[in-house]
Amino acid sequence: MAAIALVVIALVIAFFSYRSTMGGSDAASISADRMFIDAATGKPFEHVIRIGDVIPVKAPSGGNTGYPAEQCFWTADGKIKKTPTAVLVNARMGKPGPTFCPDCGRLVTPHNPPPVEGHPPPTKEEYEKRQ
Repeated sequence: MAAIALVVIALVIAFFSYRSTMGGSDAASISADRMFIDAATGKPFEHVIRIGDVIPVKAPSGGNTGYPAEQCFWTADGKIKKTPTAVLVNARMGKPGPTFCPDCGRLVTPHNPPPVEGHPPPTKEEYEKRQ
């Protein structure tokens, strides 16, 4: 009986050892599990990217209108916030012109950089003055 228990324990240990070394990594999970925006409704949704996915992906509204979202971590007064706003950037859909966050009104770009205290992106008014 003790031998059977030892074999079962060894199999359980082998299973968890195999799963931890051969399973997906946290980095792979983070890069595959992304925030998207449904262009038809403007609502964000999570989507796990799989081999063969084509952008735009199928969105909750039913159509292929899901585009990768950029995250905006700014407030209207130029402070950093903890919970980002998902933003659909015009360039992702082939539309011309810059994109401004619907929440704070600040510039959002493809591959939007992380926030740096004291260096917020320009508002629409500030951006237009520079042009």
